Amino acid sequence: MEESKYKEIEDEKLVQDAFQHLVDTYLASRHRKKVEIITKAFNFAKQAHKGVRRLSGEPYIMHPIAVAQIACEEIGLGSTSICAALLHDVVEDTDYTVEDISNIFGPKIALIVDGLTKISGGIFGNQASAQAESFKKLLLTMSDDIRVILIKISDRLHNMRTLGSQLPNKQYKIAGETLYIYAPLANRLGLNKIKEELEDLSFKYEHPEEYAAIKEKLAQTQAHRDSVFEEFTLPIRKELDRMGIKYEIKARIKTPYSIWCKMQNKHISFEEIYDILAVRIIFEPKSLEDEVNECFQIYVYASKIYRPHPERLRDWLNHPKANGYQALHVTLMSNAGQWIEVQIRSTRMDEMAEQGFAAHWKYKEGTKTTADSENELEKWLKTIKEILDDPQPNALDFLDAIKLNLYASEIFVVTPKGEFKTMPADCTALDFAFSIHTFLGSHCIGAKVNHKLVPLSYKLKSGDQVEILTSKSQHVQKEWINFATTAKAKGKIQAILRREDRENQKQGEDILVKFLGEHDLEANSMNVDKLCDLHNIKLREELYIAIGTGKVILGEDDLNVLRTKISGTRSWTKYIPFLNFTSSHESNTSHKDDKKENGQIEQKIDKKKPVILNEENIKRFIIAECCHPIPGDDVLGYLDENNNIVIHKRQCPVAAKLKTSDGNHILATRWDTHKTMFFPVTIHIRGIDRVGILTKVTQLLSEQLHLNITHIDMTCKDGIFDGELEFGVHDVEDLNMICKTLKEFEPIEEVSRIS
Repeated sequence: MEESKYKEIEDEKLVQDAFQHLVDTYLASRHRKKVEIITKAFNFAKQAHKGVRRLSGEPYIMHPIAVAQIACEEIGLGSTSICAALLHDVVEDTDYTVEDISNIFGPKIALIVDGLTKISGGIFGNQASAQAESFKKLLLTMSDDIRVILIKISDRLHNMRTLGSQLPNKQYKIAGETLYIYAPLANRLGLNKIKEELEDLSFKYEHPEEYAAIKEKLAQTQAHRDSVFEEFTLPIRKELDRMGIKYEIKARIKTPYSIWCKMQNKHISFEEIYDILAVRIIFEPKSLEDEVNECFQIYVYASKIYRPHPERLRDWLNHPKANGYQALHVTLMSNAGQWIEVQIRSTRMDEMAEQGFAAHWKYKEGTKTTADSENELEKWLKTIKEILDDPQPNALDFLDAIKLNLYASEIFVVTPKGEFKTMPADCTALDFAFSIHTFLGSHCIGAKVNHKLVPLSYKLKSGDQVEILTSKSQHVQKEWINFATTAKAKGKIQAILRREDRENQKQGEDILVKFLGEHDLEANSMNVDKLCDLHNIKLREELYIAIGTGKVILGEDDLNVLRTKISGTRSWTKYIPFLNFTSSHESNTSHKDDKKENGQIEQKIDKKKPVILNEENIKRFIIAECCHPIPGDDVLGYLDENNNIVIHKRQCPVAAKLKTSDGNHILATRWDTHKTMFFPVTIHIRGIDRVGILTKVTQLLSEQLHLNITHIDMTCKDGIFDGELEFGVHDVEDLNMICKTLKEFEPIEEVSRIS
């Protein structure tokens, strides 16, 4: 009894200290002081969550306080947001309603709390998970009040910081969703620090071994980086002191997640990454009007000390990124013969880079760049609204459309009138046309880039001047979807094609009904299915579209099929699923065999325990074709609608979508194989061409490494050879040893695994 009372007193002190810290942080901010309403929200939430604990064991109210702390301290939000953060789980987890919140705290706070409350059922229909539903609702509210998404990001950050108390399958779901949607969202809103922490925490839970290895290597190389930093910045400091500038120089170290991404994308080791260190110069401008000039002034003096890279000057000062980011990036050659990136920005720009759009309210009096950034935010919210207004056929399409809109890399494209437009990197001329206007996009036939004619699939580069050529007779083509890269272009093309399909379907249905009527035949499902079989078309809707577009022209062959009486064969039984001609014993046996062959798992699955993959049960699972995991890869299982468990690599793009759209069907999975089975892998090799190179490579693999090569493809151009080799290995350890051996073979320069 005494022990529980002591625990209560301890918990109460913990809660009160956390809330006091929140109030102190708020009072130290630049916001109007409305402590009473914050205290009221705290007391209300505390009472509502009374007696409830989190998985970590602490009182539940600690979570809303922590979310409010992040919203206040790390994003810089005010009293309305702090109240909404404190109340964000009340409607979802207790008996209180949104109306109750509105009556007690007003409609503004209630609107935000409603946007943060998960939803069940409705928007995508049965084929979507509650996950995607809730996310769509969140974005719908966000387009009315941006604070909704800022508080949701705060909520997600605290959940990621405390993810250790969750089961592995929940960790993969939450980490995957964070990496796929919330980190890009934070980046799009300019919350760079939060974005990096979200990425690192996701990486830590999805790939714990790689995360620990990179952290260890960063710690081991810290002393060397410190000496490089001191040596490089000393002459710059002297020059800035001589100029009388108030400044701070920081070392910016690449995060473990971005290091890992570079290692994966470029197929290189940690030791081969040379841009782990960057230098950040943050200065106090004499006036806001002169801050851009001062940035260039610092650049001029720095480039007198060190030689600049001619192609690596990035001017984000005069053309800020869409998320409001401003800085001057330049790459300088150090005395040690190493390229080092230097980022020059004012204290205002630095605050904007860390706190994003939330920091704009501090500088509302306004510079032009602040206004420009707010316009960019408005444009982005308008695009999100367009995606939400266009009915998406399923959750994955919707999430893809949102994901496409969270581009990180940007380029500047110039219109024929000389106006600058920000576009995502790798966009095409078609994307540019749709970004100007839907009519322009749907009628474009080509483009002129820098006065030269190019196709619609042409990838634009920064600084390109683009003129779109149109024709009234042009219509949206299906193949356009293959080279459209932006959410707006893809969304509009799909919407137009869906509208055309509906029109063609209606027309085709009318033609078919008329045709059948003219020949005294009924327009019933059996007759339509017969025609589907005749024309090798799976769905009735597709048959109607094919008839409507003229791809299928009804004639004598169709009449013959429709008028032929079905003989005593089994063909008709497929229309009645519960009838068949095999004995029940045969049917059950074949059905069971099918289940086993297709990887269908008959027993009930315990989602709390990891699925173990070993030699005995591996055939009961489906190894995903998209990423080809092998023992040693970090993997997860996905329980599909047919009760099959599909094994994916954790970093597989398909798995990333599944974690976000249908995370409740993700299963923790691990290998327990003992080098008795072979798994197919494909590697890419590249190097200097020599006579007999193919013979030497195959001899090395088959005679020295005793590998059975199942496929080989080698091409040579301009003295460089490229090859793809497929063979079987036991696990990742074997594969790494093979790649290491191949790299040591002199003509080969690059070896990488193809997923």
